[in-house]
Amino acid sequence: MEIEVIEQSKEKLKIEIVGEDHSLVNALRNELWNNSHVKVAGYGIDNSLINSPILTIETDGNENPRKALEKAVNSLKEQNKQFMDVIKGIK
Repeated sequence: MEIEVIEQSKEKLKIEIVGEDHSLVNALRNELWNNSHVKVAGYGIDNSLINSPILTIETDGNENPRKALEKAVNSLKEQNKQFMDVIKGIK
């Protein structure tokens, strides 16, 4: 996976996640909305056959958008771990 920073400031981060599709960025977007400092979390894909998603995060300035993204990724990792634990317990 490759990430290209398109725009970065104290309150905004815009990145292209090369080679990904709706699955990853939709999960990230949903998780970002759980952060009270996030004011905008969305993504766009111009053409899903040839373009990669561009994720935009804007915060209220009390948290760096990169930090908000890190928190969202860590939360999803924990949720996936819990899900795997449940699956392993199924007989």
